[in-house]
Amino acid sequence: MRRPDRASAAAAGVATAVLFGFVLVPILAIFVRVPPATLVAQLHSKVALDALGVSLRSTLIAVAAVVVFGTPAAYLLGTVRFRGAAALTTLLELPLVLPPAVAGIGLFAAFGRFGLLGGALRAFGVEIPFTRAAVVLALAFVALPFYTRTAVAAFASMDHQLLGVSRTLGAGRARTFFRVALPLARQGLSAGAALAWARALGEFGATILFAGSLQGKTQTLPLAIYQQFSGGNVDGALAISALLVLVSAGLLVGVRALVRSRQGEVSTWDRSSRWSSVTT
Repeated sequence: MRRPDRASAAAAGVATAVLFGFVLVPILAIFVRVPPATLVAQLHSKVALDALGVSLRSTLIAVAAVVVFGTPAAYLLGTVRFRGAAALTTLLELPLVLPPAVAGIGLFAAFGRFGLLGGALRAFGVEIPFTRAAVVLALAFVALPFYTRTAVAAFASMDHQLLGVSRTLGAGRARTFFRVALPLARQGLSAGAALAWARALGEFGATILFAGSLQGKTQTLPLAIYQQFSGGNVDGALAISALLVLVSAGLLVGVRALVRSRQGEVSTWDRSSRWSSVTT
């Protein structure tokens, strides 16, 4: 190997080591800083258990709402070409780049007591800020684009000829959607839902501004970490952080497995299609 090549390889190796170290060291520090027995004991505290319950309930409801409302919209954007589709896609992806604080202020300005829709909601006796509903809305708002982006890509990449065949055989739009489109896109939809859940589970800024941090009511795991750390209980903050690291890692591994499964199915489909075209 020539000297310039060796220098380039060494530089690439150093850059890679620095990059992996930059990500790995803070994660390892969470588990090394406090003994495992202390971490487990802190996880059994009332603050941690209350925050875990609020996070699980709120994130599951938020992701379910995102899937129910986001799937038909993603199917439309992924399979139908129409004027304005790009603008609608950009609007759905906007929360992806908005600072969480802006999302929280926006939700408060829209649904707050004196917000854009606050008067109408108050007329029906509904007040959303600093309630469990506010937590769900904040989580759904920030998690939505993580699902819709993946779902649109899943619907756009499937074989649209199969949809036409289904319609030709007499199936209506709804039957084609449920019996053909959803099974074809299921891996992508599952991966998008997992990513949305991971994003909702780690949400902080929009939640604290719109829902507050009331223990047992609106305090999620990230908010509990902040409360424990600001109150001087570093061990408690590290314990809850370790729990979130493990859950997030599990979700990431699951998403990668779903993506690999989808790629394998696509490869098998391509090979079978090529073979059938050759034999016929």
